[in-house]
Amino acid sequence: MRVAWFQKLPVTVRVPLVVAGLMVALGVVASQGVLAVLGSVQDARLRELTRLHVEGLSVALGPFVLRQDVWEVYDLLDRAQKAGDGQRLLLTLVSDTQGRVLAATDPRRAPVGSDIARFMVDATAPEAVRMTGDAVLRVLAPLLYQGRDVGRIVTELDVSDLLDERRHIALWLLIGNAAATALLGLAGWLVVSRLLRPLGILVQAMGGETGVPHAIPESRIPRADPGLTRLFETYNAMTAAAEARAEAERRLAARERFVSLGRLSSSLAHEINNPLGGLMNAADTILSYPDRSDVVRQSAGLIQRGLAHMRDVSRAILDHNRLDRSEQPLRSEDFEDLRLLFGPEAAARGQTLDWRIAADAEALGRHPAAPVRQVVLNLLLNAGVAAGKSGQVALDVGSDAHGLHLRVCDSGPGMAADDLARLMASGPLPPGGGVGLRLVHDMVERLGGSISHQRTADMTVIVVFLPPGRETDA
Repeated sequence: MRVAWFQKLPVTVRVPLVVAGLMVALGVVASQGVLAVLGSVQDARLRELTRLHVEGLSVALGPFVLRQDVWEVYDLLDRAQKAGDGQRLLLTLVSDTQGRVLAATDPRRAPVGSDIARFMVDATAPEAVRMTGDAVLRVLAPLLYQGRDVGRIVTELDVSDLLDERRHIALWLLIGNAAATALLGLAGWLVVSRLLRPLGILVQAMGGETGVPHAIPESRIPRADPGLTRLFETYNAMTAAAEARAEAERRLAARERFVSLGRLSSSLAHEINNPLGGLMNAADTILSYPDRSDVVRQSAGLIQRGLAHMRDVSRAILDHNRLDRSEQPLRSEDFEDLRLLFGPEAAARGQTLDWRIAADAEALGRHPAAPVRQVVLNLLLNAGVAAGKSGQVALDVGSDAHGLHLRVCDSGPGMAADDLARLMASGPLPPGGGVGLRLVHDMVERLGGSISHQRTADMTVIVVFLPPGRETDA
């Protein structure tokens, strides 16, 4: 979750940010390295100073410490402090082996004969001296003379100037590295952004704001880079091929629709032509026997029934092809219209049609009418072709708490592999054949549903599941 916002940024922004971040990290590491080297140099200077100081005092004070000659010890300490770095050596004191102070450069702080123990607190050996952040460092060393341990030497060093030097250098390092890092980060951002600009063009062409891929204009192809030129030209070729395939699928879909309408029209022509013959006979009968009321009533009833049948057939055709039905809810009347549309084709083949609508009005009303009608009609038309002469076709519509179930069965020999691929898969269409089954697949997918296929001993079963409440642009 913490890096989700970063992952949502375009790659043309993320890469320069990463480069700038690496440069900042490099500046921090370089500053730490410089400060570490400075600390090592300062520590080495302090250790060398304390070593020379302690060794010189040991050689000069050894005989006087053995004789407990306090005045000579004090005189040597005073001359050593004046001759050496007096500003850094704050205090130097010498004690005997029992820890009693013999002399000190500041007798008021360390009187003769006092205990040296309080000056040994936090004291380190000369070879272990290092900067700790304190302004005063205390060094403790044995006083050796001719290989014998004759006392102790304690020295206090003022290192405040070294601390100021370190802080001053650290401040300038911070300012200098910040400025250099900012400049290098900006330069890296500009360079990487320029290098990734072709990638940004490609990303925009692949989707952009509309989400639809489009070809890259010739003027935006980087001809200076042969590799990128080939990449852009290959992408344009793929885009053109995808557009051509989509256009071919649209044409096939339109052709399939016209073919389906043609087949339905030829079947429905019989449904209209047969009642027309009866209507003409009834009209002739009325004209021939206008004075016989029973014959007129019988003929008028025949005319009324024929006209009602023709009205139902024409209404079903109009409802199926009406363009403004996409927002209307599904009703049981929609399936009755489909029965009127498909019934003549099934009757022409001598097929048995089993029709069962078990879903109630509330369950049907959760789904749009137009795409569901189109899905069922396409499946019925394919089932009718597959069942052949004297075959069986069935439609079973049911519902449960999860959604609507549309079950279409036929007694045909089963679906071919290409037809099954059109219905079940989303890949390119296999060569040959129509796209009615692919239309079913696309519509069900837009409705958020699923399709399953089963083949029993003598029946092919297609089950379409549609969850409720899914909008569609079908």
